[in-house]
Amino acid sequence: MIDGLEAFFETRHREVAEEVTHFAVGPMGAYATAHDDDEARAQTPEAIRLMGRSGWLQPQDSRTLCLFREAVAAVSPLADAVFAIQGLATVPLRLSGYDGPWLERASLGLAVGGFAMTEPEAGSDVANIQTIARADGDGWRLNGQKWLISNAGIADYYVVFARFEGSQGSRGIGAFLVEREEVHFAGPQVLSAPHPLGQLEFRDSQAVLLEREGFKLGMRTLDTMRVSVAAAACGMAGRALQEALEHARSRRQFGQALSEFQLIQAKLAQMALALETSRLLTYRAAWQRDQGRERNTREVAMAKAHATEQAQFVIDSAMQILGGRGMLADSPVEHLYRAVRALRIYEGTTEVQYLIIAKDLLR
Repeated sequence: MIDGLEAFFETRHREVAEEVTHFAVGPMGAYATAHDDDEARAQTPEAIRLMGRSGWLQPQDSRTLCLFREAVAAVSPLADAVFAIQGLATVPLRLSGYDGPWLERASLGLAVGGFAMTEPEAGSDVANIQTIARADGDGWRLNGQKWLISNAGIADYYVVFARFEGSQGSRGIGAFLVEREEVHFAGPQVLSAPHPLGQLEFRDSQAVLLEREGFKLGMRTLDTMRVSVAAAACGMAGRALQEALEHARSRRQFGQALSEFQLIQAKLAQMALALETSRLLTYRAAWQRDQGRERNTREVAMAKAHATEQAQFVIDSAMQILGGRGMLADSPVEHLYRAVRALRIYEGTTEVQYLIIAKDLLR
């Protein structure tokens, strides 16, 4: 799994790579496919408990995080997404110095977390958050709505970003912890690739303040997890390339294997090139973070933009090679085809990553 990338790893990472591969193709294989939203919602807590019992929800270095997501995403995009959201819900607790029970429970897989930032008018424009936080004695009350929130309706707690009453701009946004009982689940938002997504409403909801500079905390959290999105994209692309290679070798047309046609060979070569460049960018960025460069924003943006865009290309190419078989509902490539699209949007769209890269270059 790390062959050709040894420069970015320590000796111990080879053992980690073997462990995550066995975990992904073994226990995680049970969550390879959710057929609808209800099944995804039922599987999510189970997958989190399994990852928690196995120790994968504990803090990891960036390279281990990426190795885990690459391996799991190749087997189960749903399990990968579940892992990512659990990370988004625990990283801000650690960064803020939170000392309550939810961090330990979530890290052990005993609680499901949620990360509630997006609103109808605040997607890429996070500073436009309209959910209001009002002081109430020693605590806070939240009013507003969130949507496109993973684990909505099944999370035991949410890290919620809200604007202090009367404030303006990103500096007026705080980060809060809100328990499930204080949140109204306004309904699911069903994706083509089953995933527990939905809308939340806050109606004078009791909240605990985690961090007054919530915008900075949110960005630090996304910075921590964003490079692993690139790794997940590599995992999906790698699985698609594997499926395409196996089909090209075994499928015969016009008296010969597909793999003997030069156009198929060219497509396979392009897919392999796309995957390898993505992995190089991904593990370079992860290595930099593990060396203490917490603000390698440009390199992370490059990895995220390139890997997710190229994963879309690789999976689409695999679909083309498999033809009609790739479009069948039980085809791994069909599952990947629906799952990969979201990676180009969440945790910063490709267009936002381009702006980050350009801004850093111009600076």
